[in-house]
Amino acid sequence: MQSIKVKDYLNHRPVTFTDGMRIEQAVEKLLQSGQSGGPVVDSAHKVIGFLSEQDCIKKMLEATYQNESHSMVSDVMTKNPLCVRPEESVLLVAERMTSEKPKLYPVVDDDGRLLGVLSRANVLRAIDKHLHCNYESGHRFV
Repeated sequence: MQSIKVKDYLNHRPVTFTDGMRIEQAVEKLLQSGQSGGPVVDSAHKVIGFLSEQDCIKKMLEATYQNESHSMVSDVMTKNPLCVRPEESVLLVAERMTSEKPKLYPVVDDDGRLLGVLSRANVLRAIDKHLHCNYESGHRFV
């Protein structure tokens, strides 16, 4: 059975944020990207947090009640998010996705620098492709 690696299915161009970014700027970036969230990185491109649509909705809703917002990404991001490595098995990440909250995992190198993200859609694509390949190889006529 062929191994399915994270590195072969990750999104290399995820939306990213900095912890000093205003939440309104982050929301604009999210909306423009069409992604559901993204890693928060420092100046060395190391992952220091994660910002999701859900985090933003909560803060933006508070801002509408107060008619103002002074929130920064650092105020709402999840600190120390669960990350995966490029050599990990997509199947193991899929198992984690069924029991843990993240829908999107930052993919980092050994130094914690961002390489991309792996989403549920990426995982489904990998498994689907793997199943099709196994089916085709097992049903060839000689």
